Formats: sequence, C-alpha cells, structure tokens
Amino acid sequence: MNNSRSHDSIRAVLWRGDRLRLLDQRKLPFVEDYIDCQSADEVAQAIRDLVVRGAPAIGIAAAWGVVLAAQRGRFALDTALPILRAARPTAVNLMWALDRMQARVAEGADAIALEHEAQAIQDEDLAANRRMGALGASLIEPGSDVLTHCNTGSLATAGYGTALGVIRAGFSEGRIQHVYAGETRPWLQGARLTMWELVRDQIPATLIADSAASHLMKCGQVKWVIVGADRIAANGDVANKIGTCQLAIAARHHGVRFMVVAPSSTVDLTTAHGDDIEIELRDPTELLSHAGSRTVVEGAQAWNPVFDVTPANLIDAIVSERGIIERPDTGKLRTLFG
Repeated sequence: MNNSRSHDSIRAVLWRGDRLRLLDQRKLPFVEDYIDCQSADEVAQAIRDLVVRGAPAIGIAAAWGVVLAAQRGRFALDTALPILRAARPTAVNLMWALDRMQARVAEGADAIALEHEAQAIQDEDLAANRRMGALGASLIEPGSDVLTHCNTGSLATAGYGTALGVIRAGFSEGRIQHVYAGETRPWLQGARLTMWELVRDQIPATLIADSAASHLMKCGQVKWVIVGADRIAANGDVANKIGTCQLAIAARHHGVRFMVVAPSSTVDLTTAHGDDIEIELRDPTELLSHAGSRTVVEGAQAWNPVFDVTPANLIDAIVSERGIIERPDTGKLRTLFG
C-alpha cells in the first residue's frame, strides 16, 4: 500500500464541533473561501448548490448534516433525513451514508455517538482512497501519460481522491509522468478543480477541451483513461459525470485502457443495470451562460443531464478498496461486494 503523504494537501470537508465547514468549490480556483453550515438544511442546500460535490464528499457532508440535526433534538433529526436524501438523486454514496447514520439513530445513538459515526465514515473514506490509489497505480506501466475527467480528488472525497488518488499514487511511484484533464462542461470541474489540485501538488498536467479527447488518444498520447463513479450497478455499468461514456467509446476504439475508481459505498447491487439509474437533470441555464453572463441567444433551449452511464463492456478495470475487477460483470461484482 502506498503510504506516501505527498501530493495530498487539501481537505474540503471540515467538522468544527457545532458546524460543518465546506470549501466553496464554486469559487475555485481563484478564491479559497469556506462556508459554515450550522443546520442540516444548510448542508442540503450546499449539496444542491455544488458548494460540496463529488459522490464520497456528498455522503460525508450529509452524515455531518445528521449530526447537526441531532444536536437540535429528535424532531430536527426526523425532519433532516428526508431533506438530505432529496439533495441529489444519482450519487449512491449519499444514500449509503444516510442509511448508515439512520441505522445508528434506530439503535438509539445520541448526538455524540452520531458524531463518532460520521467521523468514522470520513476516516474510512480517506483510508479507502489511499488503498485504491495503490491498487490502481499497480495496473499502470511506468512512464505512462493518462487522461482524467471531472474532479475526483481531495475536493470530491475525504482526501487524496479516487481516480485522482490513483494518479497521485502513480505519480509518486513513477508510473505516471503526465496527466491530461478534460475541462468538463458546463461547470468546468476539470478546468477549475482538477487542474487546481494537480498544479497545487506539482503533478505535471495539461488541460484539454472535452472535444479534444479522442484526438489525443489517436495521437497515442495516453495509455489509460482514469475516472471516478457516482453509482456502479450490479452488472458493472457505471454512472459518472456527463461525457464519461463517450471517453470510454473513444478509448476502446483507440486501444486505450479505461479504469473506474470508486469505493465500495458507490456500488449499488440493488440496481441491476445502468438503465435503472436515475440521471439528474440540472437547470438548463447552466449551459446558456458562463460566470453569470449569458453566452447563447435569447430563446435558445438547452438539455443539461449531469451524468451518463458507461456500459460494463467498455470498462477494463473497476478499482475499489476491496480489490480490482477486470472486465466487470454481475458475477464478479457480487463475488467482491455481495
């Protein structure tokens, strides 16, 4: 296991005893500003507004939202759980974390016990990320260039990251020499967040337009595409940031290998296949403007799905803290996660 603490300098979700402090990811990379949430309602709003984002980080934040509610009493706790569940529908980590917290509530846990449970969820995620980093890096030949999509680093998790954790570990071990990051429209998580993390941790990186990815692969520049996941169905289909599926299609065409990195909490064995995953649709105006200024003619319409589903047969490896599944299918997922 890679125990290196280098290239890991960011924590976006911070518990402060009576409030949850979140690094406001809407303002990055130019402003590093934190907001304090003092209620479950404020945590749910921060999740909806993308102050905090990334499937594991959403789950962690929601767990702390339960603690804030418990500090206010049983009525606040009963009210908070459905509000937190409704914050975003696609990332299964949110439901997983809330199910875990609700089970402790059902056992009679008080606010202090719930605080310990939320801290355990956060600590376990960081440990899982380090484990996944080591496992995923072991698949990559030394000196490789890789491509990643969206943001899957410390900003999206308890720290280190999922796909970006593999990249951090791979760079530390000399397996990865250069990273290409897609910009990830419309919120530009790759351009604003992933590049910020990579530059901050001095990992060589180049930004590309989303539409340049296939040409990059054709030129032979990358050996792996490495992405995260918001939900993995029982058959190995993967819901992830919109644009992931087209990267997998291009990778298969150009002979580039495709890796999905996600903790076991992202695996949903109750969802048989990707067609059953609810895909979140966000406000179309996110596509019609940039930084608050409209860029598209008045009267134009837009369609804004946040995620797509990559079929299992386009995935070379799924990496979790429990191990590596190559060429995933239902049997292999049930063996590892059932």
